[in-house]
Amino acid sequence: MATFIAAAIIPAFPELAEDLGVSLQQVSYLTTLQIAFLAVAPAIHRPFANTFGRRPMFLVSLLVSMLGNIGCAKSSSYAAMAACRAIVAFFISPAAALGSGVVTETFLKKHRARCLGIWTLMTIISVPLAPLIMGFIAAAGGYQWIYWMLAIINGLQLVAYFFLGPETRYVRDTNELKSSSFKRQYLNFKRIDPRPLSLNDFIHPFGLWRKISVVLPTVAHAMVFLFCNTLIAVEIPNLFGEKFGFNSQQLGLQFIGMIVGHALGEPISGTLSDYWMNRRARKTGCKAQPEYRLWFSYLGFMLAIAGVVVFLVQIQLAPQDHWNITPVIGIALAGAGNQIATTVLVTYAVDRHPQEAASIGVFVTFIRQVWAFIGPFWFPPMFTSVGLVASSGIATGLIVAVSLIPTAFIHWSSRSRQAQEKGSSV
Repeated sequence: MATFIAAAIIPAFPELAEDLGVSLQQVSYLTTLQIAFLAVAPAIHRPFANTFGRRPMFLVSLLVSMLGNIGCAKSSSYAAMAACRAIVAFFISPAAALGSGVVTETFLKKHRARCLGIWTLMTIISVPLAPLIMGFIAAAGGYQWIYWMLAIINGLQLVAYFFLGPETRYVRDTNELKSSSFKRQYLNFKRIDPRPLSLNDFIHPFGLWRKISVVLPTVAHAMVFLFCNTLIAVEIPNLFGEKFGFNSQQLGLQFIGMIVGHALGEPISGTLSDYWMNRRARKTGCKAQPEYRLWFSYLGFMLAIAGVVVFLVQIQLAPQDHWNITPVIGIALAGAGNQIATTVLVTYAVDRHPQEAASIGVFVTFIRQVWAFIGPFWFPPMFTSVGLVASSGIATGLIVAVSLIPTAFIHWSSRSRQAQEKGSSV
């Protein structure tokens, strides 16, 4: 719901601009504002989640988010709505950052890519799914009902998680371990880690910039996400609205391509890459190196580049007011590439440092969301200055330079290191 809430109002941008008396570009800041908070807030939530547990943080998150969405529905000014959106973004963010930690705490390593893939799929697919669903709701009842529906969903999640969501974090040698499993998982709201909170708990995830096996995959993922997710999601109302004169329902339907692309990319990046790693382990008789999974990332990069190019070029070439499906095909290709690259790169980083799984989630979310926050400010000037076709070339160059080449460097470094180790052992 963290990314779902951020993207939910996208098809209602024109109605929001008219009702609040602001420009379409200013309305888009209601989404980029949430993106910014989703970048910073997880670093604040993580220490409290480690100290008091995941379950209390998620329950508080859902409760305050529900209240914030009610505030958005009742807001009559741009400033009030922006303030409520900021509150929602701050409190809904734990799920976006702690997911990798919860998955690592819950599932075995041999299933990690598949389970992390499901988490990343739900996080990413929410961006296109929200406009698709909320476009119909906005058309039927007005944009206010988008916020009412989000509040209702948060309320249902709160009830469901209270009864069905157990605590996944445990600290050994604490009194809680002596209590029953049910009480420990569902009824304990006291701190589970006796260590006092310190400043290092809040800044620790940012220390991961010193680990090249975390930084390079994170940056590679962030660049692909920027063009395959943020650019497409934020710019669909502007590009399709101006070119084809679409209403909120029609804008929402364009996101079907992204949903299909992510759904098709997930089995490749999750289940198939787990099979790839397990097959390698059986063949060699020892644990497969995490870098072996990176072979799948190149497929993700290629699909990402192809998708962004098709999306932008085909919109540029389409006649005014004459829609065709080719840009949506580009959206689907970009979605598949984004999903494959995201799951493979995040799983690689977690495999390299499983003890830092929760911190990696915070670090990845921070870098990705900062880039996603900055993007909407320079996308429109880029389109105006060089056009959509040339912009696709810029996107291609950045994905190659920031994503493909660094990943290939990690791959090459690992193979060189293994060759040296074999040579020294002979």
